[in-house]
Amino acid sequence: MENKPYLSVIIPAWNEADAIADTLADIDKHLQSADFDYEIVVVNDGSSDNTADIVQKLEPAIKGLRLLDNKINKGKGKVVRQGMLDAKGKFRLFTDADNSTSVDHFFKMIPYLEGSEGKKYDVVIGSRDIKGAKLVPPQPFYRRALGNIGNIIIQIFLLPGLKDTQCGFKCFSEEVAEKVFPIMRINRWAIDVEALSLAKAMKYGIKEIPVTWVNRFKSRVGLRNYLGVLRDVLKIRFWLWTDSYKIKKSSR
Repeated sequence: MENKPYLSVIIPAWNEADAIADTLADIDKHLQSADFDYEIVVVNDGSSDNTADIVQKLEPAIKGLRLLDNKINKGKGKVVRQGMLDAKGKFRLFTDADNSTSVDHFFKMIPYLEGSEGKKYDVVIGSRDIKGAKLVPPQPFYRRALGNIGNIIIQIFLLPGLKDTQCGFKCFSEEVAEKVFPIMRINRWAIDVEALSLAKAMKYGIKEIPVTWVNRFKSRVGLRNYLGVLRDVLKIRFWLWTDSYKIKKSSR
């Protein structure tokens, strides 16, 4: 039986033809020297450009690279779930196709995932809002303000103490991924909040670490998306209250 990779990197991609080749090359560059096996899973979300073609052409050259090619757009939430559940790794990291957070931050996550820092965590997430984080260059004031307001609401309703739930750089253990992602319902931008809320409800430990986040000035997240996330926060809160997810305290 083929050994499972230590790390799976899942990249949801929608119309990322301009960025995906550079992102994959950078990920491969950082992981080539690692003393563990890895795979890179790109999940094409019905792109209308040649994102899928680019990934397919790179498969022979990049170790462990494979494409999950959806011909129609399903939404970020759905394709992240697809990638996380198709992945084989002991740890499963999803990250943005524009490479805003470099994969080398995963090496800083390992001590927390393995417990060598004194406490073992089941989920480790990148944060732009805790001490040590860097934004290069800083986001515009209005975008940071929207993000901060949204995070306050998320903390009040679902995830107290987590400073940045929306940074697109999150790693889950195999166990968490296979318990959390099959029962998720959100198909769009609030996938991060839902995944973390379910992990918390199942009593898994979550750790934030600071990251360097590069502002690519191509964000597709506008006011409508922020409002959609907040609407989904209320849905998630209601589903948890009513046990719609069927989470039992003894599930672990």
